Amino acid sequence: MDAGLIPAGDIDDRDIRSVSADDLHGYGQCHFFAGLGGFPYACRLAGWPDDEEIWTGGFPCQPFSVAGRQRAQKDDRHLWPELHRLIASARPAAFLGENVTGLIALALDGVLSDLEAEGYASRAVVVPACAVNAPHRRDRVWIVGRRLADRDGERPGETRRLCGRATQWPAGCGEGGLEHAARERRREGQSRPAVRQRDHVAVAGTGCLGDADDAGSQRRIEHWQRTGECVAWTTSQTLAGRRIPESGIRLLAHGIPARIPRLRAAGNAIVPQVAVEILHAMRS
Repeated sequence: MDAGLIPAGDIDDRDIRSVSADDLHGYGQCHFFAGLGGFPYACRLAGWPDDEEIWTGGFPCQPFSVAGRQRAQKDDRHLWPELHRLIASARPAAFLGENVTGLIALALDGVLSDLEAEGYASRAVVVPACAVNAPHRRDRVWIVGRRLADRDGERPGETRRLCGRATQWPAGCGEGGLEHAARERRREGQSRPAVRQRDHVAVAGTGCLGDADDAGSQRRIEHWQRTGECVAWTTSQTLAGRRIPESGIRLLAHGIPARIPRLRAAGNAIVPQVAVEILHAMRS
């Protein structure tokens, strides 16, 4: 803040379970589980106006991470319900969340359903750090929410845009509408890979993972549709056919003071440059 890298604001180090919606009154931007300040830094890099409302939250990943026990909702560190509680009460105009990809199988449907129940159009997409030329993979699921409904449930009639040019949310119950998306995810008997298919294909042309216009990219998309598996996971190829690089980051950091807590802090942070691309898409 002193250096002007992130907007000036108040730092609240309380447990989120102690925070009420009244505590947040008057704040246009709220960054929960902020850590090193990656999200406010990304907002500044993206040119997101300081007075334009947005909430962000990289809610704890331990309940879903392969590094943990993946106990999901049974883990007392599962704090999405607390963030949902505050979103439901304060109803920010926009929300951007982040978590590990283990969330997809264990809790993503619930997160998106919670947002939709509050009148938000929501979408999720997996974008790795190497998509912005970082020298490591670091797959993360990014969750975008736009408030479409006021408190009495009426939705504006105009088309809203999320997550890039290819993703649009017309109001109503038809194809692409809020209710349609909810029905698709909750449809009885639908397999989880098919649930993920809609989200992945919808954002394939946004540029997040590269252009999807060539024949090879189309085959990779069709493979996703059939199997629910991204080819990049087994071939290290992105949708655009670019090679996912092997990590060039050394695991040890000799000579750096307090290197263990520093590495822990860095390891628990978002890659702001990925968030920048999503924030640009949210404002396009």
